[in-house]
Amino acid sequence: MKPIKQEKKVTLFNKENYVWMLIGGALILTGMLLMIGGKSEDPNVFNADEVYSFRRITLAPIFIIAGLVVEIYAIMKKSK
Repeated sequence: MKPIKQEKKVTLFNKENYVWMLIGGALILTGMLLMIGGKSEDPNVFNADEVYSFRRITLAPIFIIAGLVVEIYAIMKKSK
């Protein structure tokens, strides 16, 4: 009977890459959550201050772009 050779599985990402991916996903999700809302009580009234608020126009896209940058970093980071 021949001995069975066990091959070590080579993975593309390690634990650190997955942690960075989760951080990036959390940033993207936070940005999406910051964008929700803005519905008016009366459909005939348009509240520009609510729709075009700092949170929705500036802060949320910054979170989403930061999350995408972190995701790219997580994918490109080489395993040790």
